[in-house]
Amino acid sequence: MIETRRLILRRMTMADLDGLLRIFSDPKVMESFGGVLFDRSKMEQWIQRNLDHQDQYRYGLFSVILKTNAELVGDCGLEHMEVDGSAEVEIGYDFSSSYWGRGLATEAAMAVRDYAFGQLGLPRLISLIRIHNRAIDASGGEDRYGEGEGVGAG
Repeated sequence: MIETRRLILRRMTMADLDGLLRIFSDPKVMESFGGVLFDRSKMEQWIQRNLDHQDQYRYGLFSVILKTNAELVGDCGLEHMEVDGSAEVEIGYDFSSSYWGRGLATEAAMAVRDYAFGQLGLPRLISLIRIHNRAIDASGGEDRYGEGEGVGAG
């Protein structure tokens, strides 16, 4: 478990299905994934894939819980993958669109980054960003493109 000022990141379980399904059946969230919404069966398969990944690699996606109301608001964590023939560990997240623009994804990702480098001893992280997926800076409405803040070598 990882705790931040506003969040608890805990191991994902199949009991998170309903909370995650609310996120992965939201058209705003799924627009970044081609707009295909998850149904219950696809959500169960996705969670099981993540649980299997955790067992195999000793890391994976955490369920992200907001401390103020104990609501599951997203997932954030690490995934082993092949990129251009090389083994990499990606840091990534998905959050409920109801909670976008509050800095929760950044808070969670920074905590996972620290966990990856500190406790897991990983030497490097990557983050793959879809070209059309950009955050809007709420302070001035400017587009902010993540350039890997805090991502790189540990």
